[in-house]
Formats: sequence, structure tokens, C-alpha cells
Amino acid sequence: MEFWDSLPIFIIYFGIVSFLAISFEIGFQTGKFTRSHYERKSDTSPGPMVAGVLTMLAFVLAFMFSITASRFDNRKQLVVDEANIISTTYLRADLLGQPHSSEAKKLLREYVDIRLKAIEEKDIKTGIEKSLEITNLLWTTASNAAKNEPSILTSLMLQSVNQIMDIHEKRVNAALHDRIPNSIWITLMIIIALSMVTLGSQTGLVKTRRLIQVIPMVFAFSALITVVVDLDRPAQLGLIGVSQDAMLDLQKRLD
Repeated sequence: MEFWDSLPIFIIYFGIVSFLAISFEIGFQTGKFTRSHYERKSDTSPGPMVAGVLTMLAFVLAFMFSITASRFDNRKQLVVDEANIISTTYLRADLLGQPHSSEAKKLLREYVDIRLKAIEEKDIKTGIEKSLEITNLLWTTASNAAKNEPSILTSLMLQSVNQIMDIHEKRVNAALHDRIPNSIWITLMIIIALSMVTLGSQTGLVKTRRLIQVIPMVFAFSALITVVVDLDRPAQLGLIGVSQDAMLDLQKRLD
């Protein structure tokens, strides 16, 4: 997955276009050969079969697009949730005594800066490592304050820090691990290949490629598949990135 994620999205798009075009050409040559050697007297065309295969392909693409779009919306919501939790924690830091209050606020500002820098520079791994360091320091600061002055106020701060840790793990899981399984991608590519081969064989049987119809369809299917791939990628690695407006607004408020 790391190799595919490292490829620019336009390379993936043209790779899919090439895959569809080659599959179609294989089908066309197969249909042409079949008509020349075995079906010279037959004018039948596998039109219903082609329609059925293309319908199945469209259904699978719609299903995968729905999954990736839902997960993309979830990642956007997690950004908003994290910003709200950090904002609440920053306010609750005032409940701690000094110097714990100032230290906690400083760590929260650093945490927001690290999260945004990781997205901007597309260095997710480093961002995760530094975020974990900050949350550990934040927990240590809040727990020391609770030990010095145990009260319901310090308990609220500990609860907020724990929520930051939870939302951090949710964002990491949603961005890096909650992906479409490889088995589904392989199945999709097999269905795509069979669909284009079947369509190509139909055009081969009738002795015309009808490129004016085939080329737009190839580009359209490739664009849709590329969108699905882009939505399934980790944050900010493709053209469609999760908006960080909530975190940017929070950063301005904290500064």
C-alpha cells in the first residue's frame, strides 16, 4: 500500500486508462479472430452480456464510492471533533494551578502546530510520533497537577486529555488503517478487465471499434476509479484532502 500511496494520482489515472484500453484491445482482437474463423455466417452480438457486465461494474464502483465517501466524511468530522476537544482542554487548563496551567496551554499550542505541519508537509509518520510525545507530556502535566491538588477540577482536565488521546487514535486509524481491503481492489480490477474484454469482443464481432463511444467511456470509468482511489488514500496524499479549517481556526484562537 505504501508504494501505491507514493505514486502521484495522475500516474494512477493514466495507468487505469492504459489498463482499460489494453483490456478492450484484447477483447477486440479476440472478437475479430472469433468472427473470422468460427462465426463467419453469424451476425449475432453479445449485446445483453456486455450490458450485464457493465451494469455489474457500475454497481461495484457505486458501492466502493459510497464506502470511501462515507469514510472521507468521517475523517472530516474527526478533524472538527478534535478541534473542539482541544479547545475545551485549553479552557480547562485554567483550572490547574501554576506552573501546570501555563505548561499545559503551551503543550496544546504545540500539539495543534504539529498536527497542521504534518498535514502541510505530508510527513504523517513524524507528525504522529511528535503528537504522541506531546500527549504524553500533557498527561504528565495534568496528572502532576492532580496529585498536588486533587479535586473535581483537575479530574475534568484529566478527562479532556484522555479525550485528546482517544481522538488522536481515531484520526490515525481513520486516515491510515481504515482502507478498502486489497482483495476488493483485486476483485474490482478483475471485473474491469472482464468488462472491457467483453465490450471489446462485441466490437470485434461487428468489425468496428467505435472509438468515438469507447474512448469517452474509458476516460469516464478511469476518472471514477481514480476518485475512489484518491478518497481511500491517507490524508493529503491525493488531490482530495480533508479540510483542516477547524484546526486552522483553533490555531489562530490559541495564538
